[in-house]
Amino acid sequence: MSAEKLVVIGQGYVGLPLAMRAVEAGLHVVGLDVDGDRIKRLASGESFVEDITTDRLGRALSTGRYLPSTEYTDAEGFDICVITVPTPLRDGTPDLSFVEQAGIGIGPYVRPGCTVVLESTTYPGTTEELLRPLLESASGLSSPGDFHLGYSPERIDPGNPTWRLENTAKVVSGVDAESLARVDGFYQRIVERTVPVDSTRVAELTKLIENTFRQVNIALINELTMLSHHLDIDVWQAIEAAETKPFGFMPFRPGPGVGGHCLPIDPCYLSWQVKRRLGRQFRFIELANDVNHEMPEHVTQRVMAGLNRRGRAISGSRLLLLGLAYKRNTGDMRDSPAVDVAQRLQALGADVRAVEPYAEPHHIPGGVVVVNLTEREVREADAVVVVTDHDVFDYDLVTRHAGYVFDTRNRCSGDVVERL
Repeated sequence: MSAEKLVVIGQGYVGLPLAMRAVEAGLHVVGLDVDGDRIKRLASGESFVEDITTDRLGRALSTGRYLPSTEYTDAEGFDICVITVPTPLRDGTPDLSFVEQAGIGIGPYVRPGCTVVLESTTYPGTTEELLRPLLESASGLSSPGDFHLGYSPERIDPGNPTWRLENTAKVVSGVDAESLARVDGFYQRIVERTVPVDSTRVAELTKLIENTFRQVNIALINELTMLSHHLDIDVWQAIEAAETKPFGFMPFRPGPGVGGHCLPIDPCYLSWQVKRRLGRQFRFIELANDVNHEMPEHVTQRVMAGLNRRGRAISGSRLLLLGLAYKRNTGDMRDSPAVDVAQRLQALGADVRAVEPYAEPHHIPGGVVVVNLTEREVREADAVVVVTDHDVFDYDLVTRHAGYVFDTRNRCSGDVVERL
């Protein structure tokens, strides 16, 4: 069993942790990615994913059982292949081109008895209706029968030190009973608990339910926050009070919008599928999307109003943004609302500076000057805007020296602070 060969297609926030964990479980792992620069960095021992330390990557490389590669020929003879590629939206329509490319690329290396698993978030039916025909066409084999095929939704939460790949329950599925058994057996070696379901469609829907639940509830609290501001009610205190109820309530907190590859995108896959297959609108999702997409503009208007009350026009003001990533303690800037806020403020003529200790420089939006969080930067800013609340920020320094703070994350307190 220890000689089994695993191919992980995609070496990003989902694929790299899976590859590292599989090496630790004794498998030989080929990490495939189309990004040549990313593969070079991995091969040299440089991790660009916060959850994977350089030391952990180095240990995997030192075993001789982890090979970062851009070449599908390195997949030859694989036993298991897991596809963890992005599934973005293009003009509101699911873009499965990366899944298609992965299927076409790995298809010629599919052999009798091997197992292929899709982890990329997508609409129900993708595994059987899109991926399977690609694999069968390229290999000349059939599933079920010749090779095994399944779906297991990723549940990676970047920056979460408590819930990691190995201790988060893994939903698993297959196109038949034997495929399910193979998929389940693989993940049992990787994670502490698996949750088998009856079909790939159930597993695909499971992921969409999880993220739609979050999107809708975040939208609820975001809209309530905007209304509470006009009603002059402290919504943060109300949430904390509601959280004391030990049953029938789960706290969600407001913010400048939603980002990453999940919340802005995944529910739209479900909405798109419902409209395509049933000719109906998924009104909750569409309303939630509208509310959450409105938040960066709401933040911009609040900052502008705060400056006006202090006798400052936003045009020409020097603004210091704390955080540009979409969530705390990561450098992940995919669809980040913080970037949207920065660009809106720039469009109004503000001089925007940002403190972002995690994101790579080439991901910083044009025109935004990246600086360190210092007393001087805080004092010279007409407004400090807390957008992404990284734990490394010195919030006490901010409140001691800022003239005006607009806090979208409830991390600061004091007379100079206005909260979302």
